[in-house]
Amino acid sequence: MSRRRRYALTFPGTPGGHAPQDVVVVTDTGTSGPGGYPVYADASGIVRAEISDLGEVRMLASGGHQSPQTPVHAEPLLP
Repeated sequence: MSRRRRYALTFPGTPGGHAPQDVVVVTDTGTSGPGGYPVYADASGIVRAEISDLGEVRMLASGGHQSPQTPVHAEPLLP
Protein backbone atom coordinates (compact mmCIF):
# COMPACT_ATOMS: atom_id res chain seq x y z
CA MET A 1 0.00 0.00 0.00
CA SER A 2 1.38 3.43 -0.88
CA ARG A 3 1.92 6.10 1.72
CA ARG A 4 -0.42 9.05 1.88
CA ARG A 5 1.31 12.31 1.06
CA ARG A 6 -0.75 14.63 3.28
CA TYR A 7 -3.22 14.63 6.15
CA ALA A 8 -5.37 17.32 7.74
CA LEU A 9 -5.16 17.00 11.54
CA THR A 10 -8.08 18.54 13.43
CA PHE A 11 -7.43 19.62 17.01
CA PRO A 12 -10.17 20.52 19.52
CA GLY A 13 -10.87 24.17 20.30
CA THR A 14 -10.40 25.67 23.75
CA PRO A 15 -12.32 23.61 26.34
CA GLY A 16 -15.43 25.46 27.52
CA GLY A 17 -15.11 28.00 24.71
CA HIS A 18 -16.73 28.47 21.38
CA ALA A 19 -13.50 28.78 19.42
CA PRO A 20 -13.32 26.88 16.15
CA GLN A 21 -11.21 23.75 15.90
CA ASP A 22 -7.66 24.13 14.60
CA VAL A 23 -6.75 22.29 11.39
CA VAL A 24 -3.11 21.68 10.48
CA VAL A 25 -2.01 20.09 7.18
CA VAL A 26 0.97 17.76 7.53
CA THR A 27 3.08 16.23 4.75
CA ASP A 28 5.02 12.96 4.61
CA THR A 29 8.63 13.55 5.71
CA GLY A 30 9.92 10.30 4.21
CA THR A 31 10.94 9.01 7.64
CA SER A 32 9.40 6.50 10.03
CA GLY A 33 8.54 7.00 13.69
CA PRO A 34 9.10 4.80 16.74
CA GLY A 35 6.13 2.59 15.78
CA GLY A 36 7.48 2.05 12.26
CA TYR A 37 4.81 4.20 10.59
CA PRO A 38 5.38 7.29 8.42
CA VAL A 39 6.10 10.63 10.09
CA TYR A 40 4.27 13.73 8.86
CA ALA A 41 5.08 17.37 9.68
CA ASP A 42 3.63 20.81 8.99
CA ALA A 43 5.57 23.40 7.00
CA SER A 44 7.18 24.82 10.16
CA GLY A 45 8.30 21.39 11.41
CA ILE A 46 6.72 22.08 14.80
CA VAL A 47 3.70 19.79 14.41
CA ARG A 48 4.96 16.23 13.89
CA ALA A 49 2.86 13.08 13.89
CA GLU A 50 3.32 9.39 13.21
CA ILE A 51 0.21 8.10 11.41
CA SER A 52 -0.55 4.39 11.03
CA ASP A 53 -2.16 2.77 7.99
CA LEU A 54 -5.38 2.68 10.06
CA GLY A 55 -5.29 6.46 10.66
CA GLU A 56 -4.12 6.20 14.28
CA VAL A 57 -2.08 9.26 15.25
CA ARG A 58 0.85 9.50 17.65
CA MET A 59 2.03 13.07 18.13
CA LEU A 60 5.82 13.50 18.29
CA ALA A 61 7.56 16.31 20.16
CA SER A 62 9.70 18.46 17.89
CA GLY A 63 11.47 20.25 20.73
CA GLY A 64 12.01 20.26 24.46
CA HIS A 65 9.26 20.92 26.99
CA GLN A 66 6.45 20.12 24.54
CA SER A 67 3.36 18.17 25.48
CA PRO A 68 1.64 17.79 22.11
CA GLN A 69 -2.14 17.56 22.05
CA THR A 70 -3.66 14.62 20.19
CA PRO A 71 -5.91 15.56 17.30
CA VAL A 72 -9.52 14.43 17.27
CA HIS A 73 -9.37 13.50 13.59
CA ALA A 74 -6.84 12.72 10.84
CA GLU A 75 -8.23 13.09 7.31
CA PRO A 76 -6.14 11.87 4.36
CA LEU A 77 -5.92 14.48 1.60
CA LEU A 78 -5.62 13.96 -2.12
CA PRO A 79 -2.22 14.78 -3.62
